[in-house]
Amino acid sequence: MEYISVKEASLKWGISERRIQRLCLEERVAGAIRFSRVWMIPKDAEKPADARIREERMKRHE
Repeated sequence: MEYISVKEASLKWGISERRIQRLCLEERVAGAIRFSRVWMIPKDAEKPADARIREERMKRHE
């Protein structure tokens, strides 16, 4: 399996490196592995949905 760094995932998904680290820590990135202080993310991993925004709220703004 091929892995990418947090920095590469940040560029790919358009969110901050810190946010990706947090998602990995919360086990929301499928297959993410931590080696010492470095997170490795599967190259084909999907960007997790933003749980901070409720679905109903998003529907009202459409």
